[in-house]
Amino acid sequence: MTTPVNLQDFEALARQRLDDKAWAYLAGGAADESTLADNSQAWQRLRLAPRVLRTLAGGHTRCTLLGRSMSSPILLAPVAFQRLFHADGEMASALAAAMQGTGYVLSAQASIRLEDIAKRVLPEPTRGPLWFQLYLQPDRGFTRDLVRRAEAAGFEALVLTVDAPTHGARDCERRAGFRLPPGVSAVNLAGAPPLPSPPAGGSALFDGLLRHAATWDDVEWLRDQTRLPLLLKGVLHPDDARQAAALGVAGLIVSNHGGRTLDTAPATADALPRIAQALAGLPGRAPALLVDGGIRRGTDVLKALALGAQAVLVGRPAVMALAAAGAQGVALALRLLRDELEIAMALTGCVTLADIGPALIWHD
Repeated sequence: MTTPVNLQDFEALARQRLDDKAWAYLAGGAADESTLADNSQAWQRLRLAPRVLRTLAGGHTRCTLLGRSMSSPILLAPVAFQRLFHADGEMASALAAAMQGTGYVLSAQASIRLEDIAKRVLPEPTRGPLWFQLYLQPDRGFTRDLVRRAEAAGFEALVLTVDAPTHGARDCERRAGFRLPPGVSAVNLAGAPPLPSPPAGGSALFDGLLRHAATWDDVEWLRDQTRLPLLLKGVLHPDDARQAAALGVAGLIVSNHGGRTLDTAPATADALPRIAQALAGLPGRAPALLVDGGIRRGTDVLKALALGAQAVLVGRPAVMALAAAGAQGVALALRLLRDELEIAMALTGCVTLADIGPALIWHD
């Protein structure tokens, strides 16, 4: 293949480089993968309203998110175990994001130490925000220590994933017999106390893992443990958005975990307007609103902003670019997406992101 010209082009290159197990982990979704497919299709169902003869000179995609400047409203989403896909793993992705001035969210299940990522990324003059994603661990002391590590390393926000108290039924991974290979692990979670065994005769899920699942009380506790802004990732229901806002979180990420948890959950493009509407009706300052899931084109980014998001996160396509060509591939993918966003803005008459609004979505 020649040099990729869009994000989809990286998929074929990644497939050539990954074995069946790694591919199943990266590309697969939950159950019948209907939500996985619908994430992309939902953005495509939306139509844009072109505008003509606008003054467009001096346009740009720059923005500010939680007080940090970015070259575009794009961040790399947290994806675990990136050394499955390239030897440089999360380091390559983080440096590529920094070179492109976009944000980077490091997974708690990263295969490289969070301190090593921060040490390399923070000095980069063009970088965007650097955030740390985490799952609440059953041991609060371990969670507190992990938060302290992230703060000390220089991460600028915490992203708590709330939509995965358990894995989805990932048939693709099970068919492939996915297991982490030697040398790849969640190094930042080393030393976490093991879960206690469920009582005899009980459900391994409900009486085991889910006895320690995070609740709204835990969100409130975590908020009080850190000086960093706290975002919740995985919100799809307006009532959950309202409750999160009432707790004073800094941001919400509309996400269905890339179609990897509850199959037949709504596509994020369909859920986003409902969340935006719910937040718009609240008194005071609303949390920042972001979205991920199925973002493949600059037009998707434009649509997300028109529906109320302030930024988007990109996961699978960036990791496929990582598998295809390391840091250079990720940087190219981010550049292509930003270029497409600029084109879409120009063709809809938008000079800056402030010009993007609901009127850009075509309604019959």
